[in-house]
Amino acid sequence: MNIGVVGAGILGLAIARRLQQARPTARVTVLEKETAVAQHQTGHNSGVVHAGIYYPPGSLKAELCRRGSELLRVFCTERGLPYDECGKLVVATTADQLPALHEIERRAKANRVPSVRWLDGPEITSVEPYARGVAALHSPVTAITDFAAVSRSLAAELEDVRFSTAVREVRPVPGGVELIADRALKFDHVILCAGLQSDRLAATAGDRPDPAILPFRGEYLKLIPERTTLVRGLIYPVPDPRYPFLGVHFTRRVDGSVDVGPNAVLATAREGYRRRDISAADVRGILGYPGFWSIARYHWRMGLVEVAGSASMRVFVNRARAYVPSLRVEDVVRGGAGVRAQAVDRNGTLVDDFRIHRLGRVTALRNAPSPAATSSLAIAEHVVDQIDFAG
Repeated sequence: MNIGVVGAGILGLAIARRLQQARPTARVTVLEKETAVAQHQTGHNSGVVHAGIYYPPGSLKAELCRRGSELLRVFCTERGLPYDECGKLVVATTADQLPALHEIERRAKANRVPSVRWLDGPEITSVEPYARGVAALHSPVTAITDFAAVSRSLAAELEDVRFSTAVREVRPVPGGVELIADRALKFDHVILCAGLQSDRLAATAGDRPDPAILPFRGEYLKLIPERTTLVRGLIYPVPDPRYPFLGVHFTRRVDGSVDVGPNAVLATAREGYRRRDISAADVRGILGYPGFWSIARYHWRMGLVEVAGSASMRVFVNRARAYVPSLRVEDVVRGGAGVRAQAVDRNGTLVDDFRIHRLGRVTALRNAPSPAATSSLAIAEHVVDQIDFAG
């Protein structure tokens, strides 16, 4: 049996590894358009290993995040990769955020997240001395890692990873699937893990056009080395349930640096990590999708807020000061950026849970947002277990 996996981000690599484990006689080939692994979402994310406190009980996110975080901890430990349970505080800065914080506490308990505890305002400084709020939830098992390093380790266990191989089309053919790159490649089964290009590639296999991917760039600030002592671990806001984005937060990295952010602004290119990156085709796709106009109509105020934070470091820092009041503009410099592949249904609904479509001999991961990296090894189990190789 010959199985193709498109995409060498952490999901594609984890699925290929699981395929090798589950079907040792099969030939598994990973095809990647870039020259190395983890060049897009995997290599531009925050490095947080989520514990599963946010997600609705019973959702795929809740199920796979808990399983995935444990599998990832073992994977990193066995291979000497960084895995630091630095802990997370979810901080309510005003009393009107307390009901939402209690709901997160309820979900954490329902999802069996270990050791989560409620902190009243004065207790916050016992975990994060410079943080302030009216209350917080502390998740001590939330961790950080280097997902690019994890991806390289996964790739090292695979037999066939082909770089500089851009798959342009997926064609179901009698008895298998053809992938059209620089030449046609035939497989018995194909799994699409194309991230920012997932909707386009799935459409060539006959999948429906929605949900479509709208790219949102997340821009980070970084604490200067002398001020990284302001943050011990992770400091997060209480999320607004209307949006899939968490808002400005503080994230310690495994190298000891601390990121502040990200914001979330609509990108003018699917792989547009810089403000000046513009793709005419991507812009046409955004403007031509009905779901975009629904989002713009209902969320334009939030969009303006995010653009203001992108344009002004002072605005950005003022938001972050709600959690760490001693933060100053001179404490930060501009950091990196990532692009989130936000799946949006035709009616403008922001797709929140993982979404996997099965198209005969093709399996397409159509939506895999955070905590996809955390959940990657569990998503791999789930996807491989669901494939009907006999059919």
